[in-house]
Amino acid sequence: MSVGWQTTMADLALILFIVTAAGISSEIQKKDALPVSGEPLAIYSDAEGAPPLSQWLAEQAPDQRQQLSLIVRYEAGHAPEAAEKAIEMARAAGPAGQSARIILEQGVKAEALAVLAFDQGEEKMAQTLQQDRQN
Repeated sequence: MSVGWQTTMADLALILFIVTAAGISSEIQKKDALPVSGEPLAIYSDAEGAPPLSQWLAEQAPDQRQQLSLIVRYEAGHAPEAAEKAIEMARAAGPAGQSARIILEQGVKAEALAVLAFDQGEEKMAQTLQQDRQN
């Protein structure tokens, strides 16, 4: 029994369809993907008896790829105080606070955290690497 050219063409058409469908599927996933958050390297809680934020940051291993996130949770109706607390923490962080990500969240109890993680956005990461190369 011989295989005709029609079977070969059908196989090639099927392969082309599968490759095209796979490419479209991955494009959709890339557009809808949420930003990746890195695992925290260090977490600071602005609780009673904690060292100053600037001291805590000085004790951490410096790395330009790290992102400082200041997370302030507040009880209902206390958003203005939480915003003031976040600004206070950014100032206390010194140079690291100038580019800190500030997150205000309503929660069950009020708390203030500083988190260091490798979760900078891709744009910022690329800018940092380009600046390093130029220097």
